[in-house]
Amino acid sequence: MIALIQRVLAASVTVAGETIGEIGPGLLVLLGVEKGDSPESARKLASKVLGYRIFGDENDKMNLNVQQAKGSVLVVSQFTLAADTQKGLRPSFSGGAEPAEAEKLYEYFTACCREQGITTETGQFAADMKVALVNDGPVTFWLQV
Repeated sequence: MIALIQRVLAASVTVAGETIGEIGPGLLVLLGVEKGDSPESARKLASKVLGYRIFGDENDKMNLNVQQAKGSVLVVSQFTLAADTQKGLRPSFSGGAEPAEAEKLYEYFTACCREQGITTETGQFAADMKVALVNDGPVTFWLQV
């Protein structure tokens, strides 16, 4: 399971012209589910994402996690993160989980975030989404379990 996390001042996701998820300061999480991922890996990655210290403290050092920074999370499914790009000029998506399994684990990841008391918004699984963000820093990390 892969999470590309971006520290944002604001982020939103729109489907068919309607905003379905929107946050202020916090994390935009682009989530890719791979074959072999499990609820355990989803919980472990959610814990890592929420605990990752990438927000500035009183000395502007990256010492705070999203909850300590009083931020929110916007989780957007992105199967392209599971792409194999090692050969040729066209990505292979054979490493991605089957859609039904990926959706379950995406929903479970989101539930794990909410269980921790974090305001969590989402995109719409498998939809054509438009994602807007104001990247703060920019600060972007690739996390994988």
